[in-house]
Amino acid sequence: GVPVDRGEVAALFGGAVPGSSAPVNILSGLSTPPGGRARVAGEDLTTMSARPRIDFRRHAVGFVFQQTSRNLLPFLTAADNVALPMAIARRSARAERARELLDLLGVADCAGRRPAQLSGGQQQRVAIATALANAPSVLLADEPTGELDEGHSAEVLDAMRDSAEQLGT
Repeated sequence: GVPVDRGEVAALFGGAVPGSSAPVNILSGLSTPPGGRARVAGEDLTTMSARPRIDFRRHAVGFVFQQTSRNLLPFLTAADNVALPMAIARRSARAERARELLDLLGVADCAGRRPAQLSGGQQQRVAIATALANAPSVLLADEPTGELDEGHSAEVLDAMRDSAEQLGT
């Protein structure tokens, strides 16, 4: 295995083939590994049962999908999308944390807008803030810039790198 330290960014590269999202799905706890070992944030995903897997996904990992439409609920504002995972986890100071994360990711001015009112790059940065809401140990992303142009892709990747360094994710 390849260890990844806090604040470090690592990437898996492969061709655009069916099943290429499988490693990220396994590392995020969305899928069960078919064999071998998968350890993330000190947890062995190969032996984890259903309830601990839910807790793992809720607290240990944040996840950003390639499709911007899968990351955010369209009827909530950016701030409400970021606050939602904290509400599910019953965390306090949700509005304050949402503002901090939106500011960290450079989209504080978008807090009151719904996803349809945001550019693709803004949507992905709000999605990153949402994924970081519960202070996960690990932030995983499956081609988070696949739907973006080159300029917005660079902005999103920079935002991910900066937030990982600043938050120790």
